[in-house]
Amino acid sequence: MSDDLLTIEQALALVLEHATPLDAEEVALADAAGRVLAEPARSAVDLPPFPSSAMDGFALRAGDTPGTLPVVARIAAGRPAPRSLEPGEAMAISTGGVVPDGADSVVPIELVEERDEGDTVVITGNVVTADNVRHRGGDLREGDLVVGAGIRLGPAHVGALAASGVTRVHCTRVPRVAILVTGSELRAPGEQLEPGQIYDANGFILAAQLRSTGAEVDRLPPVADDEAATRAAIERGLADDVLVTTGGVSVGVHDLVRATEAELGVEEIFWRVAMQPGKPVAFGVRGRTLVFGLPGNPVSSLVGFELFVRPALLALQGLADPKPRFRPGRLGAPAKRLAARDALLRARTRVDGDAVVLDPLSGQQSHMIAQASAADALVLVPQGEGELAAGSPVSYLQL
Repeated sequence: MSDDLLTIEQALALVLEHATPLDAEEVALADAAGRVLAEPARSAVDLPPFPSSAMDGFALRAGDTPGTLPVVARIAAGRPAPRSLEPGEAMAISTGGVVPDGADSVVPIELVEERDEGDTVVITGNVVTADNVRHRGGDLREGDLVVGAGIRLGPAHVGALAASGVTRVHCTRVPRVAILVTGSELRAPGEQLEPGQIYDANGFILAAQLRSTGAEVDRLPPVADDEAATRAAIERGLADDVLVTTGGVSVGVHDLVRATEAELGVEEIFWRVAMQPGKPVAFGVRGRTLVFGLPGNPVSSLVGFELFVRPALLALQGLADPKPRFRPGRLGAPAKRLAARDALLRARTRVDGDAVVLDPLSGQQSHMIAQASAADALVLVPQGEGELAAGSPVSYLQL
């Protein structure tokens, strides 16, 4: 690795050092899916709030079995028995119904014999106390922790909170992120292409990636390689929580972004990382605004987002572990190593026994977004000499 290039780990550490959680706000539970809790959420009730039946069957006293018992009431979910159960009696009960006072067990309906048109049941076996009874507070007690801070709320979390009587939660504010695509050669898809022009892919890639993090997207109009236009667009983007630019971060005469950001007070934290693709990635700050400069090649932009921008956005939302989740796998084919940079290869995953096998795709150049669209993983090939043989253990990031 060259002395002036950071490793991926070093660069990510610098990003997360500056990505402190945003302010919290109260959110209705109905709107909270996908949000990150800023404060622990606790149960408002015992869960379940009463002893309930786990089966369709008959509530009774275990000590009355085996035996023949009269059925004195029928209990449905939401319709408790009108009185307590007396010794020597049974009550028919539906799943979720309140187990009546006096009963200590429920016998499944398939294990009893009903007689006299259901007015009598015969239990031939012994019943164990508490069989098929969900005890009050068996899941949670009032005041118990339901979901901790730093957790992104998924369907099961929201369901648990609803069952616990929680109606509102405190979540970290969603970051507002501006996207700025630069380059005189870019045209919107569907427009007529003149010689030297290409369609903008990065704006669409970034908007999709940002939405998958839960961020609010502020997509700025693309700008040509013009100083005044670039300055005006960057100044507008700096009003948001995060500004992500693509293009204009290399060393050419038309690469205006970094110089313009410096003029506008952006402190550059780093520029260039020992990785391929995506080496000329830049990161800076102005106040609490995070500023990312991604390369113009689509695959470089995509990779840079996954390694640095996504973790930053998750950290801003207060996620407990915002780092990229690399998983273990093994190579399905040899992979050449780079002497001075880590490589991120686009690959397809397949399962072979207990192992995830990663097959690198052909067409690994950073402009080949059509080839990259077939990938479902990024394989990390550490810098070094020679190549990694097929079957070598590697880490990969799911796309």
